[in-house]
Amino acid sequence: MPSAREVQQVPIVDYLRVGARPYLRARECTNCGARFFDRRNACASCGRVEFVNARVSNRGVLKSFSIVHNAAPSIPVPYVSAVVEADDGTTVRSNLVDCPPDPEHVKLGMKVRLTTYVCGTDDGGTECVAFGYCPV
Repeated sequence: MPSAREVQQVPIVDYLRVGARPYLRARECTNCGARFFDRRNACASCGRVEFVNARVSNRGVLKSFSIVHNAAPSIPVPYVSAVVEADDGTTVRSNLVDCPPDPEHVKLGMKVRLTTYVCGTDDGGTECVAFGYCPV
Protein backbone atom coordinates (compact mmCIF):
# COMPACT_ATOMS: atom_id res chain seq x y z
CA MET A 1 0.00 0.00 0.00
CA PRO A 2 1.52 3.38 -0.99
CA SER A 3 2.27 5.87 1.82
CA ALA A 4 0.40 9.14 1.96
CA ARG A 5 2.26 12.18 0.64
CA GLU A 6 3.67 14.29 3.44
CA VAL A 7 2.30 17.80 3.50
CA GLN A 8 5.03 20.37 2.98
CA GLN A 9 4.91 23.36 5.32
CA VAL A 10 6.65 26.71 5.08
CA PRO A 11 6.78 29.14 8.01
CA ILE A 12 5.41 32.62 7.30
CA VAL A 13 8.51 34.20 8.92
CA ASP A 14 12.12 32.99 9.16
CA TYR A 15 12.12 32.94 12.96
CA LEU A 16 9.24 30.44 13.25
CA ARG A 17 10.30 26.82 13.44
CA VAL A 18 7.50 24.44 12.42
CA GLY A 19 7.14 20.73 13.08
CA ALA A 20 5.96 18.54 15.92
CA ARG A 21 7.03 21.13 18.52
CA PRO A 22 6.96 24.61 16.94
CA TYR A 23 8.89 27.47 18.52
CA LEU A 24 10.26 30.93 17.78
CA ARG A 25 13.98 31.56 17.39
CA ALA A 26 15.47 34.96 18.16
CA ARG A 27 18.91 36.37 17.49
CA GLU A 28 20.55 37.09 20.85
CA CYS A 29 23.40 39.52 21.31
CA THR A 30 26.37 37.67 22.86
CA ASN A 31 27.36 40.79 24.79
CA CYS A 32 24.16 42.12 26.39
CA GLY A 33 21.57 39.39 25.73
CA ALA A 34 19.15 41.64 23.80
CA ARG A 35 16.95 39.60 21.46
CA PHE A 36 15.73 40.43 17.98
CA PHE A 37 13.56 38.63 15.44
CA ASP A 38 14.77 40.52 12.39
CA ARG A 39 18.21 40.41 10.81
CA ARG A 40 20.69 42.74 12.51
CA ASN A 41 24.14 43.97 11.57
CA ALA A 42 24.62 45.31 15.09
CA CYS A 43 22.80 45.18 18.42
CA ALA A 44 20.41 48.10 18.88
CA SER A 45 21.12 47.99 22.61
CA CYS A 46 24.92 47.86 22.86
CA GLY A 47 26.21 48.14 19.27
CA ARG A 48 28.11 44.84 19.26
CA VAL A 49 27.94 42.63 16.17
CA GLU A 50 27.93 39.04 17.39
CA PHE A 51 24.73 37.05 17.82
CA VAL A 52 23.66 33.49 18.58
CA ASN A 53 20.36 31.74 17.93
CA ALA A 54 18.15 31.50 21.01
CA ARG A 55 14.96 29.47 21.42
CA VAL A 56 12.10 31.59 22.82
CA SER A 57 9.89 30.13 25.53
CA ASN A 58 6.50 28.99 24.17
CA ARG A 59 4.66 30.30 27.24
CA GLY A 60 4.19 33.83 28.48
CA VAL A 61 1.77 36.53 29.58
CA LEU A 62 -0.23 39.14 27.72
CA LYS A 63 1.43 42.52 28.37
CA SER A 64 -0.55 44.74 25.98
CA PHE A 65 -3.31 44.37 23.41
CA SER A 66 -5.62 46.18 21.07
CA ILE A 67 -8.86 44.90 19.58
CA VAL A 68 -8.67 45.80 15.90
CA HIS A 69 -11.95 46.66 14.16
CA ASN A 70 -10.68 48.19 10.90
CA ALA A 71 -8.23 46.41 8.59
CA ALA A 72 -7.53 45.80 4.93
CA PRO A 73 -10.55 44.39 3.04
CA SER A 74 -9.27 40.79 3.05
CA ILE A 75 -8.50 40.71 6.80
CA PRO A 76 -11.34 39.46 9.03
CA VAL A 77 -12.11 41.75 11.96
CA PRO A 78 -12.27 42.07 14.86
CA TYR A 79 -9.03 40.45 15.99
CA VAL A 80 -6.65 40.94 18.91
CA SER A 81 -3.22 42.43 18.22
CA ALA A 82 -1.00 41.57 21.19
CA VAL A 83 2.34 42.01 22.87
CA VAL A 84 3.39 38.90 24.78
CA GLU A 85 6.24 38.64 27.24
CA ALA A 86 7.58 35.10 27.01
CA ASP A 87 8.60 33.38 30.24
CA ASP A 88 12.25 34.01 29.31
CA GLY A 89 11.65 37.78 29.02
CA THR A 90 11.54 37.98 25.21
CA THR A 91 8.88 40.38 23.91
CA VAL A 92 6.85 39.08 20.96
CA ARG A 93 4.35 40.98 18.83
CA SER A 94 1.63 38.71 17.51
CA ASN A 95 -2.10 38.09 17.45
CA LEU A 96 -4.13 36.43 20.16
CA VAL A 97 -6.02 33.52 18.59
CA ASP A 98 -8.61 30.98 19.75
CA CYS A 99 -10.10 33.63 22.02
CA PRO A 100 -13.13 35.88 21.48
CA PRO A 101 -11.89 39.39 20.58
CA ASP A 102 -13.63 41.27 23.39
CA PRO A 103 -12.63 42.73 26.78
CA GLU A 104 -14.64 40.05 28.59
CA HIS A 105 -12.19 37.37 27.43
CA VAL A 106 -8.91 39.26 26.88
CA LYS A 107 -7.16 40.42 30.06
CA LEU A 108 -3.74 41.89 30.74
CA GLY A 109 -1.56 39.37 32.52
CA MET A 110 -3.43 36.35 31.18
CA LYS A 111 -1.25 33.31 30.54
CA VAL A 112 -0.78 32.37 26.90
CA ARG A 113 1.11 29.83 24.83
CA LEU A 114 2.47 29.75 21.29
CA THR A 115 0.30 28.05 18.69
CA THR A 116 0.53 27.66 14.93
CA TYR A 117 -2.08 27.49 12.19
CA VAL A 118 -2.23 27.16 8.43
CA CYS A 119 -2.88 30.57 6.89
CA GLY A 120 -2.82 29.50 3.23
CA THR A 121 -2.05 26.72 0.78
CA ASP A 122 -0.45 27.13 -2.65
CA ASP A 123 -1.46 25.30 -5.84
CA GLY A 124 1.05 22.53 -5.10
CA GLY A 125 -0.42 21.84 -1.67
CA THR A 126 2.36 23.49 0.35
CA GLU A 127 0.94 25.05 3.50
CA CYS A 128 1.99 28.42 4.85
CA VAL A 129 2.12 28.28 8.66
CA ALA A 130 1.64 31.35 10.87
CA PHE A 131 1.84 31.70 14.64
CA GLY A 132 -0.11 33.38 17.39
CA TYR A 133 -0.73 32.98 21.08
CA CYS A 134 -3.77 31.41 22.70
CA PRO A 135 -4.98 31.45 26.31
CA VAL A 136 -3.68 28.67 28.55
